[in-house]
Amino acid sequence: MVFSFTAAAYCSNSTATALFVEQASATTGIRWVHNNAHSPNRYLPETMSGGIAIFDFDGDGWMDIFLVNSGTSKFYQPPGVSPHALYRNNQDGTFTDVARDAGLAVDLFGMGAAAGDYNGDGCVDVVVTGYERTVLFKNRCNGTFHDVSVEAGVSPLGWSTSAAWLDYDNDGQLDLFVPQFLDYSRLTRCTAATAYGGEAAKPSAKADTQSYYCSPVSFPAMPSSLYRNRGAGVFEDVSQQTGIGSQRGKGLGAVVADVNNDGFMDIFLANDMVANFLFINRGGKTFEERGLESGVAYSQDGQVRSGMGVDAADVNSDGWTELFVANIDQQTFTLYRNDKDELFTDISPQTGIAKATRLLSGWGLRFFDYDNDGLLDLVLANGHPDDKVDMRLNLVTYREPLVLLRGDGTGKMSNVTDMAGPAFARRYPARGLAVGDLDNDGYPDLVVANNGEAPLVLRNRGISKNHWIGVTLKATKANPESIGAVVRWKVGGVVRSRHVRGGGSYLSSHDPRVLLGLDKASRADWIEVRWPAPGGGTDRIANVAADRYITIVEGSSAKARPAQP
Repeated sequence: MVFSFTAAAYCSNSTATALFVEQASATTGIRWVHNNAHSPNRYLPETMSGGIAIFDFDGDGWMDIFLVNSGTSKFYQPPGVSPHALYRNNQDGTFTDVARDAGLAVDLFGMGAAAGDYNGDGCVDVVVTGYERTVLFKNRCNGTFHDVSVEAGVSPLGWSTSAAWLDYDNDGQLDLFVPQFLDYSRLTRCTAATAYGGEAAKPSAKADTQSYYCSPVSFPAMPSSLYRNRGAGVFEDVSQQTGIGSQRGKGLGAVVADVNNDGFMDIFLANDMVANFLFINRGGKTFEERGLESGVAYSQDGQVRSGMGVDAADVNSDGWTELFVANIDQQTFTLYRNDKDELFTDISPQTGIAKATRLLSGWGLRFFDYDNDGLLDLVLANGHPDDKVDMRLNLVTYREPLVLLRGDGTGKMSNVTDMAGPAFARRYPARGLAVGDLDNDGYPDLVVANNGEAPLVLRNRGISKNHWIGVTLKATKANPESIGAVVRWKVGGVVRSRHVRGGGSYLSSHDPRVLLGLDKASRADWIEVRWPAPGGGTDRIANVAADRYITIVEGSSAKARPAQP
């Protein structure tokens, strides 16, 4: 049985019936505001920043929130400290900023964050990307972090964006992929003609000599970096020998998934106004860039697009991973169906995605199951990069609404934004988006980073009342984040699956736990985990009661803990 919503029963104007409700700063204690370093010169990094990571930094079983800020750079000298924020979850709906005590109040012009336990000590580390430098923070397992970038050998130069953890060589250790956006070393300022919004379309608009946020077409492309984890806290730059460094792009969103089901993790990279890259992993040794051959590099009519946020998931339940990329207005967002044999087809028009996104510019996004019916849905955070676009183009705005699409398990999506709540009826300069169960009630919540403004925290109210099981994967041979694992579960004669991917969204990192929607069933017939190499085994547990989090340990039986209030 699938629980359905109707417009008559749910209305965005009613908080009482909304799917999501905004959590005010006075309630949560999250009073931090993003500083985008906005200036009359409109340096391009100003409008691109705003990342989030949801992860459990102190190991208490509750998800914490890390928010990335802008600091000192060669074009910006803040008058005071402009720190990042690490909000510890107080387990009662409130959060406390502990960034300074935790050692994460580093001064850099930050972009995004990716959380992952790279040294396998059970404590989650975090890498913060940025303009001019990227910093790797090791979790000391005592509530504090230490900058180990130099000693670890992780030091990509230039403008890094959406980093992603993966185990590309299947040795059980997390490696790190760091894309670069473009060469902005000259701090170029642009006119309206070379701006993101292009020339004015409104009759009343006049040409001027002011600065605008530049379109990426004006800048040289840059290669991405791949760092191999050699153990003992040391990484080796293998960009050139693996083929990653031979491709120059303008990378923004990155997601890691096994698109050809060969057991090795591939990388999909959204590029802004150059062809998207699909790096196919060849046996854990090299990557072959096959974006053009696979059909994900360009639009259906052969045009480059402004690729920004990305994700990957088995949307049509056939066991193969689809790819998704958000673009700028007029281009529509794209869902690529996996046709196997490393081939994809753009199915956005027939799924409802193209219609819902034509006037939007998309950044953070995520496939997730908001109502726990077992089917994947999609949330999109949007906002145009040109803060003057309202004055020059018709029907396109700088601030844009969030969008919620409900999946039917075949790839088709229905727009249920009107049912999502009052927060979805407003407009934002949104950038990063992260999904996580902040209150441990089994329903995924949302955190949206707004460029130059306060973040948005949206609590999932669990209107469907469907049952769920949350799974924490604890690897013993596989990589510590279990990236590449496949979780399958059976309920009422139906078998569903989730593929554990790395990265995704834009500049953001998500709750690593896997939520399994049971619809109206009170238990799962069984849950099965197929672990990635080097172990590669399968664990199955039977007759699992609903509405609780369990831990499945690689090579052993499941250990359950009580559900949290």
